[in-house]
Amino acid sequence: MKQLKLIVLIVFVANNLFAQTEPIPTYKVGIFAPLYLDSIFINGVLKNKESIPKFVQPSLEFVEGVQIAIDSLKIKTANIEVYIYDSKSYTKSIYTLVNTNKLDSLNLIIGHSKDLDFQQLSDFALAKNIPFISVTYPNDGGITSNPFTVIMNSTLKAHCESIYSYLLQNSPTDKLFILRKKGLQEDKIAAYFKAINEQQGKPLLPIQTITIDSGFNSDVLVKSLDSNRKTVIIGASLEEAFGKNVAEACSNLFPSYPITLIGMPNWDGFSSLRKKDAFEEFPIYFTTPYFNTKLDEHSKQLISAYSKKYTAKPSDMAFKGFEATKYFIPLLVAHPNDYMSNLNNKENKVFCAYNFKPVFLSKKTATPDYFENKHLYFIKLLNGSVSKAW
Repeated sequence: MKQLKLIVLIVFVANNLFAQTEPIPTYKVGIFAPLYLDSIFINGVLKNKESIPKFVQPSLEFVEGVQIAIDSLKIKTANIEVYIYDSKSYTKSIYTLVNTNKLDSLNLIIGHSKDLDFQQLSDFALAKNIPFISVTYPNDGGITSNPFTVIMNSTLKAHCESIYSYLLQNSPTDKLFILRKKGLQEDKIAAYFKAINEQQGKPLLPIQTITIDSGFNSDVLVKSLDSNRKTVIIGASLEEAFGKNVAEACSNLFPSYPITLIGMPNWDGFSSLRKKDAFEEFPIYFTTPYFNTKLDEHSKQLISAYSKKYTAKPSDMAFKGFEATKYFIPLLVAHPNDYMSNLNNKENKVFCAYNFKPVFLSKKTATPDYFENKHLYFIKLLNGSVSKAW
């Protein structure tokens, strides 16, 4: 089992009694995920018979969600061929597939990919004018002038833009702080906010930046606050220790000081912030492109099918694979010749709302550098539970 390859043909004939009077089109979809099958199998047998390695689990769950979505598709006007590729195959890598023209017949690419895999798929999509949907990678990979690449998992810059938009609409007269530590990633976040806030050459909002160290605590923070004035603090770091430290400092001063703490998108995964008794009654906010209560019909469909097939609950990766397949393949059937102009189709909504917009990194070009989801949910983390804030 050196390569996981799934071919699904979905063909519906009206009434199932008469032959088609006209041939229906066939569309080919390539799904890419790093499954590492050549690394974990020997002659079709798992090296570790006890379990699948943890580093493979997210990709495997993504593919499982894809497969369940394929099984549920109801398309009457086209044949759909879906190929699932292991992007970490030794003998059939993305580079090899591209250079042997094995992917030339694809009409759509959906990828759980990052770094070099993302770059190669994006370059191929541009060369062949094939839409490439990047489902999970929150990065543009440095690509430019590529109007066939779609980023579902919004970039860090987009998150900063969304937070700034919230400040502009809801907190223009509040005390506004960016708390950061020294570091290259923190430099990037601070630069994003500075560029957004100074588009007209001078600051639009009075945002103060404070660089803190490991000795930061509530005693240090209180010196910058006013108990009679609302304060919004942006935790501008992706480091968990930093987020925990800032949250503790803010929590210790709340509610005597009316503080709103907004973290970075990856704060959602910080176990130290999700403990029920860590910051009692102090909410922490962050932005995310993915929010699903799992109470809708599509979620119930996935949960039921996944339970029957794998006797387990689907992970977030399974939900992402399911959603991308269920949203973007029907879109291909509906708009095969004008796909990129019809990315936003509310009728196709599965779990989340999306708003794909062209991104122009330079004002001098008329060609989008890529398309990106700009719809972000503000989420509130309170006493270990998450809910949609606005």
